[in-house]
Amino acid sequence: MKEIAADLVVLLHFAFILFVVAGGFLALKWRRLAWLHVPAAIWGALIEFTGLVCPLTPLENLLRQASGKPGYPGDFTEHYILPLIYPVDLTREIQLVLGLGVVILNAAVYALWFVQRKKRGGT
Repeated sequence: MKEIAADLVVLLHFAFILFVVAGGFLALKWRRLAWLHVPAAIWGALIEFTGLVCPLTPLENLLRQASGKPGYPGDFTEHYILPLIYPVDLTREIQLVLGLGVVILNAAVYALWFVQRKKRGGT
């Protein structure tokens, strides 16, 4: 049961990362979603810029260890995401680029959002 809980934490973590990266596009459609997305994007970028570990990673490791499975060193991105994207280990420079990518992508999306809003007369 604890291993299933750990897997659910992984899915939640992955969904959160997708929301951080692409949630601005959803906010273009559902404007009130921006109230959730902006803090999430700030949190995601902050984690990347500071090199801190998201609290979901230790939770997952705790659940895995409680079920008799080994945890893993490092953070979620390094363990699950980067092996999908990059064949090399996560470096501090890559973390900074990922954080900057989140900021730039979301700044562009919200700039588009504000331009659309202004064209509609501020609604």
